[in-house]
Amino acid sequence: MIELGGLFDHDRRLQEVARLESSMAEPDFWERPEQARRMTKQLGVLRGPLDNYTRLKHQLDEWTDLWDLLRSDPDDELNRGLLKEGSELMAELRQLELTLILTGPYDGEDAILTLHAGAGGTEAQDWVEMLLRMYLRWAERRGFSTRILDQLPGEEAGLKSVSVEVQGTNVFGFLRPERGIHRLVRISPFDASGRRHTSFASVEVIPDLEMDETIDIRPEDLRVDTFRASGAGGQHINKTDSAVRITHLPSGVVVSCQSERSQRSNRETAMKLLLGKLAELKEREWEAKMAEVRGVQADIGWGSQIRSYVFQPYTTVRDHRTRYQTGNVTQVMDGDLDGFIESYLQAQARGSLSFESEDL
Repeated sequence: MIELGGLFDHDRRLQEVARLESSMAEPDFWERPEQARRMTKQLGVLRGPLDNYTRLKHQLDEWTDLWDLLRSDPDDELNRGLLKEGSELMAELRQLELTLILTGPYDGEDAILTLHAGAGGTEAQDWVEMLLRMYLRWAERRGFSTRILDQLPGEEAGLKSVSVEVQGTNVFGFLRPERGIHRLVRISPFDASGRRHTSFASVEVIPDLEMDETIDIRPEDLRVDTFRASGAGGQHINKTDSAVRITHLPSGVVVSCQSERSQRSNRETAMKLLLGKLAELKEREWEAKMAEVRGVQADIGWGSQIRSYVFQPYTTVRDHRTRYQTGNVTQVMDGDLDGFIESYLQAQARGSLSFESEDL
């Protein structure tokens, strides 16, 4: 039997799948397309682990039978093959365990990733562009699709801010550990004296939602401003007020989009950004209440330095919440983030997250 630390309630998932399939069989199911889309996606999120569990259990039972046979009749070639297969099965089990950890209300959704340069001018803006490349490579490794929604170029180099839509299974769940302040320490290529600089950038991750029945956005609570877009996009983008900025007055949340050619498309994208931000606020309120119950340190929240990337005088990338680190900076910047993401999700599931403040 596969043991997953109590994370896998097989019977409960089967009951939920049966409930969803029963609802989808109703004649009027497709009369509300958005609700139908969400339920179909939810069914896929539930069935995926069930199918993987059944397949892996069958493979593990076969592997165990062969291992018992090997113990009674040793064979070097079969031993090597079983060791390799066992390692592959353990890797798949680890991925299944991670999927089961993703139980947040929006973990199964797509995500919108937004990066902002901190203090430091050109150096910080270059850091944002480096992080953008890192996350695009990570998404590519995972087989996720990406689309840049909005970006504001720096004066000399890099980006002041950029928003990216990332689509795939459990994208928000996998990306939410990245939220927070990321610090870079390196010898600046923009400093003629070759001095070491420290730069900061913030990473914001929100669920990419078309609709959420639990979030009420009233038209009278919105202020919509249009303005002329800036940056690349040809002559048309700079001649019309196609860019859109939306302010949600009760919360003070402000979103904008200028990447599309039409004002209507930019408004639709900006509304998705607003819905995601309001959903994140709701989720953070819940997390804050849970933190009070669990006694989790407040420093884990937004605004804390979560990770440091040191290029000189030595090379290391260290997460200050989980202590996970690696000396292969190049590999991390090329999108190898799974170790950081997995260690955070596992620590969060165990309730063992903490925060270290010492400098690197």
